[in-house]
Amino acid sequence: MANFTPISAAIGGGLIGLSAVMLMLSIGRIAGISGIFGGLLDFSGEEKGWRVAFIVGLILAPLIAGLIGHEMPSPQMPASWAIIIAAGLLVGFGTRLGGGCTSGHGICGVARLSVRSVASTAIFMVAAIATVAITRHVFGI
Repeated sequence: MANFTPISAAIGGGLIGLSAVMLMLSIGRIAGISGIFGGLLDFSGEEKGWRVAFIVGLILAPLIAGLIGHEMPSPQMPASWAIIIAAGLLVGFGTRLGGGCTSGHGICGVARLSVRSVASTAIFMVAAIATVAITRHVFGI
């Protein structure tokens, strides 16, 4: 939280919301990253073009911001690769189990007043708080 700036956070949040609205208005799809990425892994499915464009945009946006002089934070992972891989698998399993991820439920679903998304987002947040509390205070990671 040392690098938190309310203005850049508000601009970033606004851009995320704008992109979700643009995707919904243009092709009627929800901007859930797990669903978009999962659709790319389904080789029998269609609609690959917009999914590729969305993922490429996610990758290019920070690269372009860095090229125009915006200082980018360096990622820090204070855990071993085994923990990072286990955490990634658990997130993927939870995403499939919950029918979506935080972006799909938390941004798009809550904005649409979906009861399922409000419940899912509340569960995500409680699980995240419990995970941080356990890993920091029990395991000291």
